[in-house]
Amino acid sequence: MRLLRVGEVGRERPLVEIGGVTYDASSVGDFDPAFWAGGGPALLAGRVAAGELAPVDAAGQRIGAPVAHPSAIICIGQNYAAHAAESGAEPPSEPIVFLKTPNTIAGPNDDVVIPRGSLRSDWEVELALVIGRPAWRCADPAEAAACIGGYLVANDLSEREWQLERSGGQWSKGKCVPGYLPLGPYVVTADEYDPADRRLQSWVNGDPRQDSRTADMIFSPAELVHDLSQYMRLEAGDIISTGTPQGVALSGRFAYLSPGDVVELAVDGLGTQRQRVVAEEV
Repeated sequence: MRLLRVGEVGRERPLVEIGGVTYDASSVGDFDPAFWAGGGPALLAGRVAAGELAPVDAAGQRIGAPVAHPSAIICIGQNYAAHAAESGAEPPSEPIVFLKTPNTIAGPNDDVVIPRGSLRSDWEVELALVIGRPAWRCADPAEAAACIGGYLVANDLSEREWQLERSGGQWSKGKCVPGYLPLGPYVVTADEYDPADRRLQSWVNGDPRQDSRTADMIFSPAELVHDLSQYMRLEAGDIISTGTPQGVALSGRFAYLSPGDVVELAVDGLGTQRQRVVAEEV
């Protein structure tokens, strides 16, 4: 099952794709925390099977982020050994955690607006997940895996100077620029997606940047949910972005993003993103 939202910013309509057919999911409600907490995917499947949802054609419409109003956006740093090395760090023994604000969420193909004063904005293709039911003190990764509702593509855009040199020891200053977390194009529900050994790729202006596999993760999605649940209660609808592989501008091998650049990202089985980089209007 694929969950997507289309329409103008702030007025997106929820849709569900099952068996290659797309249906209007508005009668079930938006893909927000209440949807996940109320067993939304199973409810949608039942209504489609009963013929209660109308097929729709969403071609040509803007694609929004496929999740709405998460209570938390939790991100993981240096979760690929090669990326830790290119950042000049040892692989972590425990997950590195930072937060993004909800206004960082954008559609997968929306413009990326570089803020005034930014000279070191960077791309980061990531596998993200949405929590399907609350996770608190999970006993083991297997229990944690059962709390995952689905998977999606994320671009964890970062302003590296603000993250590393102006941070005061935390990363979120460089992670919370509005629109710096494009999500989607859709969520694939966890019952239909195995996150193990999936290819992640990114390009800037058509030139390859990142090309890795989730098999190289230090901590798997289930291990991350298990670990995080020991310290915070993960709520239905929360987003976890699981880290990026090597090949970012921070490595020193590539230029940082500038207005006019085009960033493309893909995760095997989860679709693609394409963003045009523009300058913030004065």
